[in-house]
Amino acid sequence: MYINWQLRELNLKIVYYGPASSGKTTNLEQIHRRVDASHRSDLVSLKTYEDRTLFFDFLQLELGKISGLTPKIHLYTVPGQVRYEEIRKLVLRGADGVVFVADSTPLRANDNIIAWHDMKSHLRSNNLSLDHTPIVLQCNKQDTLGAMALVEIKYLLHGQDLLGFPAIAVNGEGVLDTLKAITRSVITKVQHETAYA
Repeated sequence: MYINWQLRELNLKIVYYGPASSGKTTNLEQIHRRVDASHRSDLVSLKTYEDRTLFFDFLQLELGKISGLTPKIHLYTVPGQVRYEEIRKLVLRGADGVVFVADSTPLRANDNIIAWHDMKSHLRSNNLSLDHTPIVLQCNKQDTLGAMALVEIKYLLHGQDLLGFPAIAVNGEGVLDTLKAITRSVITKVQHETAYA
């Protein structure tokens, strides 16, 4: 969280995290497509020759005022490929909330587990509390054959208490529900913190 008092803006950072090709970038593309242009910035994508996100995607959304401040939500994704671990750690720095995008394809179960543990490790290394950082689970690719249900993926990640949503990001299903949930969680946390500051 960063407050620009001159512009009276409350800047919040939400990071979409998950294994490679789980649908993180697709989420941001769908959000960008569905949010009115007057309430969002351009979508910035940095991609490799493989057409996957290299560093991050960034999308800035403006919402209604909070305590006289205009909240600006900055959305980022991390690259899922193993070789970009340091970049994932860097992008998580200063995150106010995280959306973990799991791939519901049964063959990707282990990839989800590895990415989940990496995310928790990177949060700790950035001095972000696992208990106090809002995290929402999105179980993407629910249209794949034999897709794991939300309850199965929660069990797999030992995250039975996580707020979660099934999704098919490629057609937008579950995308805005996920965004609304993480935004609500982050803003509630900020309001609570500022009330006791």
